[in-house]
Amino acid sequence: MRKGEPKTLRDAHEVVMDRRPPKDANPSVWLAFRLGNARLYKAVADVDRGHHHEALYWAGYEERQAGEISAELQAEAKSAD
Repeated sequence: MRKGEPKTLRDAHEVVMDRRPPKDANPSVWLAFRLGNARLYKAVADVDRGHHHEALYWAGYEERQAGEISAELQAEAKSAD
């Protein structure tokens, strides 16, 4: 982890909330947000061992959210063809 990156699950949650896009942001912005969150929570799981499993839960949650957004984007692309 680089200096200044979250070292606890609480810190990770704060970073996520600080960088959360507006509700009406483009789905591609939300996809990048969710994928970044998943990476962040996975990294924190390795450092904050007391919250390892909870951080992995959040990483999985963010990956599922990203998957839903990705599926919606793909469906929109197919319907536009």
